[in-house]
Amino acid sequence: MNDTSPDRTEHEPDRTEQELREALEALAGGVHPAPDAYRTARGAWLRRERRRRLVLAVLIAVVFTLATLIGLWVLNQAPSEPGVIFSGTGSQVASSGAVAVPG
Repeated sequence: MNDTSPDRTEHEPDRTEQELREALEALAGGVHPAPDAYRTARGAWLRRERRRRLVLAVLIAVVFTLATLIGLWVLNQAPSEPGVIFSGTGSQVASSGAVAVPG
């Protein structure tokens, strides 16, 4: 007899699915959670959440501190004498043809 007959292939998945369902139900029936499993899992989750928030807060503080220090360092690197733009007086600017704006 041919194993791929339409009658055999139509009913076999149903039977296989039923057998698999029964096997999984029997396996699941033998599994019993620990009495404090929920409390333990929730405690572990809360510890991970606190650790994640702490790491994020430290990372934000480090980035803010580094940005502040780099900004102060850059401002400290500016020359103390006036630059080329601000070295002239108002009369020199007016004599060059530019309009002096009173400030």
